[in-house]
Amino acid sequence: MGTENVKRTLTEEEAKERSYYLQKFRLYETRSNFYMIGRDKNRNVWRVLKIDRLDSSELNIHEDSTIYSQIECYDLLRRIHEGNKKTGGLKFVTTCYGIVGIIKFLGPYYMLLITKRRKIGIICGHAIYEITKRQMIPIPNSTARSKMDFSKNENRYKKLLFSVDLTKDFYFSYSYHVMQSLQRNLCNHESGNSLYETMFVWNGFLTRGIRNQLKNTLWTVPLVYGFFKQVKLSLCGKDFILTLMARRSRHYAGTRYLKRGVNEKGRVANDVETEQIVIEDAPEGCPTKISSIVQIRGSIPLFWSQETSRLNIKPDIILSRKDLNYEATRLHFENLVKRYGKPIIILNLIKRHEKKPRESVLRTEFANAIESINKDLAGESRLKFLHWDLSKHSKKKATDALWQLGKVASNALNLTGIFYCQMTPTSGTERLQNYSCMEEGNSEVGVVQNVYEIDNSSGMESRGGDNISTVSGNYLVKQVTLQKGVLRTNCIDCLDRTNVAQYAFGLMALGHQLQAIGISDDLVLDLDTPLADDLMTVYESMGDTLALQYGGSAAHNKIFSERRGQWRAATQSQELFRTLQRYYSNAYMDAVKQDAINVFLGYFQPQLDKPALWELDSDQHYSIGRQSFNISDGTAARSFIKRSLSDGNILCETDSAIEASIVGESQDLCQHLVNVPEGGNIGLSESSPEISTCEADLSCPRRRLFPDVQLDPNIEVDNISLDEQSNCSNFLDMDWLSSSGNSCEEDTFEKSIDTGDGVSSDNIIPAPTKPESTVSASECGSSGKSSNFLTEYSDNFIQWVVYGEMLWP
Repeated sequence: MGTENVKRTLTEEEAKERSYYLQKFRLYETRSNFYMIGRDKNRNVWRVLKIDRLDSSELNIHEDSTIYSQIECYDLLRRIHEGNKKTGGLKFVTTCYGIVGIIKFLGPYYMLLITKRRKIGIICGHAIYEITKRQMIPIPNSTARSKMDFSKNENRYKKLLFSVDLTKDFYFSYSYHVMQSLQRNLCNHESGNSLYETMFVWNGFLTRGIRNQLKNTLWTVPLVYGFFKQVKLSLCGKDFILTLMARRSRHYAGTRYLKRGVNEKGRVANDVETEQIVIEDAPEGCPTKISSIVQIRGSIPLFWSQETSRLNIKPDIILSRKDLNYEATRLHFENLVKRYGKPIIILNLIKRHEKKPRESVLRTEFANAIESINKDLAGESRLKFLHWDLSKHSKKKATDALWQLGKVASNALNLTGIFYCQMTPTSGTERLQNYSCMEEGNSEVGVVQNVYEIDNSSGMESRGGDNISTVSGNYLVKQVTLQKGVLRTNCIDCLDRTNVAQYAFGLMALGHQLQAIGISDDLVLDLDTPLADDLMTVYESMGDTLALQYGGSAAHNKIFSERRGQWRAATQSQELFRTLQRYYSNAYMDAVKQDAINVFLGYFQPQLDKPALWELDSDQHYSIGRQSFNISDGTAARSFIKRSLSDGNILCETDSAIEASIVGESQDLCQHLVNVPEGGNIGLSESSPEISTCEADLSCPRRRLFPDVQLDPNIEVDNISLDEQSNCSNFLDMDWLSSSGNSCEEDTFEKSIDTGDGVSSDNIIPAPTKPESTVSASECGSSGKSSNFLTEYSDNFIQWVVYGEMLWP
């Protein structure tokens, strides 16, 4: 007996040393309990989880600490069956591949399971999966459930939760931290529960109950929402693996018109991190060279909104003046520095000049915000802000626009660098093994120090030298360069124009990555190469996916269509359809979609004695939870905006240290960031006026931002001028850049329909208006072909599409 105990202890220690992961599960039930059996990939480790089914009001979960063998586990199940024969015995329920979470509405607890999965990629030997089928199972048995379990509201909440389709755009891994970049995975050794509280894990709330009880993450899988695509490409006969992944933030998450701008904690709408990973296709067991680059997109970090309207396809942009000191904007950029280091490079693609001010109002205010923040920063800490009106310069050829965006990307890459390392497997190992998620705690193995908290202004230089460190005893990592800083791109929606710019940056970065891993000798890839077309296809797919998530339709891809040589009429027809699809989704579908997101993320938690989610007037309900219920008196006054000014932190008894540190990041961030001005208005007044875009002053400067970066001498700069009347400084305006093509999501109809209206539809209020004057085809960016293309549509239809008038025969 003593020998058997010794053997068991050695097995547990060996399993912990291997940092095992449970990957396949079988769920059984008795009248009183669920029994979940989990095993690792190699069938060496078997664990048992018991979930109580008799108490419908409380969640009671117990994990057997014993590590079983397969025979021992089957013997345990046999004994459980024998002991419960009088009440029906042990019954098999389903095979599953992880717990998505456990949730309670008004009745019982439900368990969400992954019942089918599909492998979609591999990163350093770690499999990445997507969900192909999920199942929600009530935990209490039939006798323990109450009438409330079958109530109308209960069923409606369940339907809302299920409307978040886990089989689309969610991905996960058992052994690789997909919520973090490759560089962060190699540099930081976070594990366990802390990873579930990070901004890119969407089921952190759903898994919190089980994680808090078990103190581990063996039974759950962290879900990332966004995009994942892996393809095998080649250049000059040399193969490499390209992975493009996008991670959508759960903070301030939502739909196009219901989530705009920034909230008080500095979180922005449509916040997406994009990572491009290039891995040398080396034989098994040989040293592997790998590189990655990260860029981000996010809504303009100001307090602004647009009211959803079924009568107006282009609602007014409403800019709020309640944050006069730009405190929320400061918090946003401080958080970016904390996450990515310095410098922060901002590429703003919105329009500069409009006949009726709309986007340009945000451009001016954004410039003022950057100037205000930069006054208190020095050197490398200063934000590098660059405005380039992609809509204006998208008139002639798509190649020119992409070429000029490539110049911007090249300057940005010179400042941030890329991540690169070479990994060599040690003897007797398979592939890079990640860090244990079995128990909370810090790994004893380090690769490099936390580069995100080091002040380094060395640009593209090697950070950390050629250190060689062991990762979990399985891989030798030769660290060469690190990315420090990030490029942040935005337009109005951060969808269409932004995706074009991100492709241009990705193409330029790919040249640097291929040179780093030894596949190419050139830093710049030609736009006309098949490799550039292959990369464009992947980015176009990502753009469509992200646009569907946030905007309700695929992205406007006019530049990409032109690059492929697509027939202009077909492109215009496609753009028209997508705009109508986006309009319909925003006007009729987004409210329900937003409610579903709020329930899934735990931003709204139902209570029996409180109003239901659909009874609230707007999205101003994030303070509602199981511990408190408070709707501010000011809600009604500002509910017409249809957006939330709070982040909607998930309410729980004990927030994690990670979450708490992010909330208080303005106080404990690195000392090189800006201090709040004395007497500054940190609190945002509820009574601050809402300023309509048609009343704002549009003056904005044209100045250089990158004084330390030499401009290409071949580019003409004769048209650069300074506006001395503006308070902005250190800006580089790129009006002198010549480009063509158009991906402007807000300007589709101006360029495809000759409406005969001299007033810009960008800022039309939701009321019928009559044309007053005519505009030539050249002024609205359309050709004779595009005008003739839509002659089959009635005037009423065109008026409805462009100006939001009622559509009557």
